[in-house]
Amino acid sequence: MLKLYYAAGSCALATHIVLEEAGADYSTARIDFAKEQQKSPEFLKINPKGRVPALVTDKGILTETPAMLVYVAQSFPASRLAPTDDPFAFAQVQSFNSYLCSHVHVAHAHRMRGHRWVDADDAHSIAAMRRKVPETVGGAFELIERDMLKGPWVMGDQYTICDPYLFTLAQWLEKDGVDLARIPRVVDHRRRMYERKSVKKAIAEETA
Repeated sequence: MLKLYYAAGSCALATHIVLEEAGADYSTARIDFAKEQQKSPEFLKINPKGRVPALVTDKGILTETPAMLVYVAQSFPASRLAPTDDPFAFAQVQSFNSYLCSHVHVAHAHRMRGHRWVDADDAHSIAAMRRKVPETVGGAFELIERDMLKGPWVMGDQYTICDPYLFTLAQWLEKDGVDLARIPRVVDHRRRMYERKSVKKAIAEETA
């Protein structure tokens, strides 16, 4: 059985949704950031990075959301969550998810985790990073809106592992100060994702 370590409100939601979509047999374990459980010796044995998500499989432990999404998609091919039979289309899926991971999520993190890049007591630099977030995150989502979201789903007609990942990061738009009026297609995508049974179930568990 697979086991997903997650924290409420984190990017782990994407993998949680995909596990549901795939019909996987899995369990979950919540990590409480407020109690700094991600720094506990027990969790660091699971993920030395001290972050979520982490996915325990029968072959070992996976970290990093794009890797976990691909693993689930390939482990449950009948779910058709990734075009694994088309090398170029599959690469496009990984390109999109890599952008979310390497750029969009990092830009978002500048709002509350500036201490990763500057000294924690450098209030001026941390404040400057926070002020920049609406511009950087907003710009990234405008690019997605204009050039990357093919519609109705990220890759077009086929729902893929890109959709739960985009949805998860889109949960943070309001707090990041992004002007939703500039990204109507992203907002509509988020609305339609909320209607999916898998999304409702994953959110319900993580917010219980």
